[in-house]
Amino acid sequence: MSRLSCHGGAGTVTGANFLLEFGDKKILVDCGIHEREQICDPSNYADFPYDQKTIGALFITHAHADHIGRVPKLVRDGFKGVIYSTPATKDISAIMFDDALNVMRQETVSQNCGMLYEEEDVAHALSLWQVHEYHEPFKTGDAEAEFLDAGHILGSAMVRFTRNKRRIIFSGDLGNSPEPLLNDTESPEGANYLVMESVYGDRVHEAKSQRLLQLRQAIEQARAKKGVLLIPSFSLERTQVLLFELYKMLETSALPKVHIYLDSPLAIRLTDVFRRYKALMNPAAQEYFSKGTNPFNFPGLTLAANMDESNHIHKSPNPKIIIAGAGMSHGGRIRRHEKRYLGDNHTTVLFVGYQAPGSLGRRIQDGEKRVEIDGEYITVRARIETITGYSGHKDRDGLLDFVSRAGDSLEKVFVTMGEPKASLFLAQRVKDYLGVESVVPEAGQSFQLDW
Repeated sequence: MSRLSCHGGAGTVTGANFLLEFGDKKILVDCGIHEREQICDPSNYADFPYDQKTIGALFITHAHADHIGRVPKLVRDGFKGVIYSTPATKDISAIMFDDALNVMRQETVSQNCGMLYEEEDVAHALSLWQVHEYHEPFKTGDAEAEFLDAGHILGSAMVRFTRNKRRIIFSGDLGNSPEPLLNDTESPEGANYLVMESVYGDRVHEAKSQRLLQLRQAIEQARAKKGVLLIPSFSLERTQVLLFELYKMLETSALPKVHIYLDSPLAIRLTDVFRRYKALMNPAAQEYFSKGTNPFNFPGLTLAANMDESNHIHKSPNPKIIIAGAGMSHGGRIRRHEKRYLGDNHTTVLFVGYQAPGSLGRRIQDGEKRVEIDGEYITVRARIETITGYSGHKDRDGLLDFVSRAGDSLEKVFVTMGEPKASLFLAQRVKDYLGVESVVPEAGQSFQLDW
């Protein structure tokens, strides 16, 4: 028998952290931060609910902060095991850690909290890191591990563990396949247990064709009003998808020329990683690069790498599109633009990714008319729109289809990494439509597995 404990990502979307115990081995899957208004939230500084010195390995599904954000803290607190991921995830994680350090240094001053970790902890974590390609099985204790393509972001993986001819799969986050850049999510066929995400477990996205239409309409409205289209975007994956689709619309003349600004040093750095790992993209996306085209840097697009270039955006004439991080407006340069433009009724704020409860982005999305941004109160007069079709996560129907592909071997599904109402809704659908036992774990809850 083995034991699964859900120490993060249970009852909430973020903070993924799962402990799997089998034989004399203890391993973790993911070690993310809880995404709140500030990184300085006490939940991120709390002690881990297990002895990190006894953990033999940590498996990383992908490089979003809510899956990797506390890895250097784990190392700082005594973890000495091996960290495993795909090569792209390691490279992206190094950039994400560096960016997080810069944000934390700013917040330690403004919020009067200590550093979650330091540069030496990041360096130590990276020294413990080993990479494996997709479909490259390797041993962990008396089990075998293998990464499968999750199709969520570049390098994202499901982790499949096999022991005694039985399988448990941790989904990480599952991509909204088909996507313009990535390959489709692979099948969980043969799994006996699934530990899976449920971010959009109770909602259905717009069709891909509909999202392009909505994006074009939002741009045309900004042009007609001579206003600003402000897009808070996650620096990793969502930004690259947006740039790719804007490039294709401009290339085919489906979109009149308009000034586009990418104001995210992190996104600019990450886009270089996409170019290095273009072999991980789907064949249609790879074809652009094979022709020598760079769909992430095209005429009409201005990259604002430093603050002088960022400040210049406010001086440039309208209409214009500003894409800036962070995706939930809980940090980054997007907050400067929101302070400047939220009070203007010629502005449209377009949300293209999930907004966690309590985040500034969620409050704006939910219709708050007065919000505080870095100590300043702003009256919201801008038009607020949302396109869920740009989400990097499968929706309700996609998640159910994913579970169904596990086949007759599937015995139990642990529905995690979602708001409670989304997780409960999906769990009930799995029971009703597929007849598979499905539970929604509470934080800290443990389960015996026949594995």
